[in-house]
Amino acid sequence: MSILGIDRITYGVEDLPACRQFFLDWGLRLVREDASGLDFESLNGCEIWIRLIADPALPPAFEAGATLRQVIWGAENAADIATCRDRMSGQPGFHEGDGTVFCTDPNGMGVGVRLSRKRPVEVKGVPVNTWDHAARIDTPAPIYPRAEPVEVGHVVFFTDTLEATTAFYEALGFRLSDRYPGRGHFLRCSARGGHHDLFLLQTPDAKRGLNHIAFTVRDIHEVFGGGLHISRCGWETQLGPGRHPISSAYFWYFRNPAGALVEYYADEDVLTEAWQPRDFEPGPTVFAEWAVAGGLDGNTRRQKTGAPGQDGRFLTDKR
Repeated sequence: MSILGIDRITYGVEDLPACRQFFLDWGLRLVREDASGLDFESLNGCEIWIRLIADPALPPAFEAGATLRQVIWGAENAADIATCRDRMSGQPGFHEGDGTVFCTDPNGMGVGVRLSRKRPVEVKGVPVNTWDHAARIDTPAPIYPRAEPVEVGHVVFFTDTLEATTAFYEALGFRLSDRYPGRGHFLRCSARGGHHDLFLLQTPDAKRGLNHIAFTVRDIHEVFGGGLHISRCGWETQLGPGRHPISSAYFWYFRNPAGALVEYYADEDVLTEAWQPRDFEPGPTVFAEWAVAGGLDGNTRRQKTGAPGQDGRFLTDKR
């Protein structure tokens, strides 16, 4: 069985105009809008739906306020759909429609599986020159004025049912990549692929909710270019830019009017069947090898919360 990744996410929100502006600034394409909601898509056709929080068509919420209400995963073929139907049929809220099988996972999140509707897209990141291999010759690396996300790469949820929710996704073919024993599981949706498509985190207060949605971009330069653009647009950084030690990915997190956080990321590890899950103890240095507190100002290109006296000038500038 092969699930290829996230095909669509759906938010239930309180402020539709703010979400419209945010996701346009984020780099998504608006393909439909009316009084009930907005349909966006990324470069490869991954769908991001924004609906009013009281929309009766939304699955039940697993936390109060604006948040994610449903994740649709894309399968490779009809046999995969049939297998998922069998494994989802005993879950609450199971039903079918529009070629999709639906249910509610043990954490309370609406889930669906359909034949993937994402399209192939020609996206090339920038080769990196290392000490032993020059992959970019006579070609400067680009500076991106803004980001154009390729797809929704992963989702992260708080859970109070870590083992049960993990078992649900493993029944759909997900693989454990790494873990915080008893606290968190990084899962990828197929044996070969990016480090994680789903991260489940059980905190000491054992709550349910959305932590963040992550959008894949071409390369580290687009993480910076996209983040600087969002900063110039006036949206608030939560943390970043920075780098995750566990997945090796570069990140930049922003606060999202649709709920919780949203992330640009690039350069995550790619795993195969040979990978053996590792155990980590949660902590700040495990989450981020390094990170910029408060983000970078999109206009000065300097840290927003720098120490007193750091006014954005280079150290070599005349005072």
